[in-house]
Amino acid sequence: MTTTTRPIAESPRLDPPAPLPKRRGSAAIAAARTAPRIGTTLAVGVGTLLSLAPGLLPRTPGAQAVLTALLICCALGLAGALRFLLGRWDFDVDRRFSRYRLPLPAVLGLAVTIAAWRAGHWQNDLRAAMGTPPIGPGYWLHCALATALLTGVVVGIAKALGWALRKLGMLRGLVLGLVTAAVGYLVLTPAVVGWRQQVYAAANVAMDPALTQPVSHTRSGSAGSAVSWPSLGAQGRKFVSGTPEGPVRVYVGVDSAPDLDSRVALAVRELERSGGLYRSNIVVALPTGSGWIDANAVTGFAERFGGDVAVVGLQYSYAPSWVTFVFGRADAVRAARALFDAVERRLGAMAEPPRLFVYGQSLGALGGSAIFADGAEQDRRTCAALWAGPPAGGVHRKGATVLANSSDPVVHWSPALLWRAPDLTGVRVDAPVPRWLPVVSFLQTTADLLAALDAPPGHGHRYGTDQGTALGSC
Repeated sequence: MTTTTRPIAESPRLDPPAPLPKRRGSAAIAAARTAPRIGTTLAVGVGTLLSLAPGLLPRTPGAQAVLTALLICCALGLAGALRFLLGRWDFDVDRRFSRYRLPLPAVLGLAVTIAAWRAGHWQNDLRAAMGTPPIGPGYWLHCALATALLTGVVVGIAKALGWALRKLGMLRGLVLGLVTAAVGYLVLTPAVVGWRQQVYAAANVAMDPALTQPVSHTRSGSAGSAVSWPSLGAQGRKFVSGTPEGPVRVYVGVDSAPDLDSRVALAVRELERSGGLYRSNIVVALPTGSGWIDANAVTGFAERFGGDVAVVGLQYSYAPSWVTFVFGRADAVRAARALFDAVERRLGAMAEPPRLFVYGQSLGALGGSAIFADGAEQDRRTCAALWAGPPAGGVHRKGATVLANSSDPVVHWSPALLWRAPDLTGVRVDAPVPRWLPVVSFLQTTADLLAALDAPPGHGHRYGTDQGTALGSC
């Protein structure tokens, strides 16, 4: 039987599949994936915008960079914490709002550019009002470079800590963090505080070769004074060495006697010895936290009373005013009340006592006003009172002369500034005043506190001879 072999049919040749057409927007999607996270972009943009809001005082590029970097880092930390919390509920902001990831940096970049332009105009308006040179393009270049450097350092440290925490594990990292915090609180914090106290104490005893010991018996620290020249402290030596010659100047330093009561008694004896009780007018001058009594005020007293005045002050701290304001405000109040009461009692024993005035600047104003329960008691016990640059809401205004520059951050600042506009009743408008914004104004004013004394006279926390000449009458 013959079999027939069928030829095997060849398989049809298959052409390679045609390439699929590229999806529209694939390049945009790839670009979006490489763009910064939405939270990061918002943090950098919002932090920068907040830092560029109008402030009270001209700002150096370094100070502006520190503020901007600080706010950016805080915003980045908040964004990271929020991303972590949302991730617990499987909510990915970048995936949910991916279409905004690419245009968002451009939008915020434009907003920052406009804000910087407006901030430059605001800075120059402030500088024109205060008679200081305007800023130029170099200002913003310096700001940008310094901000990038500071932010990069802080973010790098944070990432290194995060890496270490992941390597250690959550539990061990938490234990290590608690141990580190405990060591910092129990060992490092006291060490730093002690070191700063030593620094302040050293500055208080340091002798300025430009100052000479007074020879007039009307000055504390002179040869016949019971207050030694070294014990006056740095600010006390400046006070008794100053001009003009007319006023009697009595000052007792922290190191002049062992405790507050003995220092107050020494001040009264100095008033008797120097002839201050026989002047027609006595001004109880309450110094700032460092012991400083403004020389402009004393010059104003001399003009106001024709030299027929004695000025008495008592040091209660040698730390900077802001340190005393935060940690030692009660010391200022106790010292002010003790000195005023003692002088008042001594004058009450005289047949024809001199007129009694009280003056304080900054923390001294706060301590001085606390002597009295209200404005009525203040009027009853004094001939007149003058407060210069008082902290917001810290003094009795009724019956007193209050000097406050609108550009003085001390006058504006209080925790309530977070949610409420400051009360600027009676302030002298010396420069453009920014509009109040919740939270933003608090941040800007807090930053301006650091440069409050760097402003020209008559601006910021700097006051002139009107501290004396504006003192009221009986």
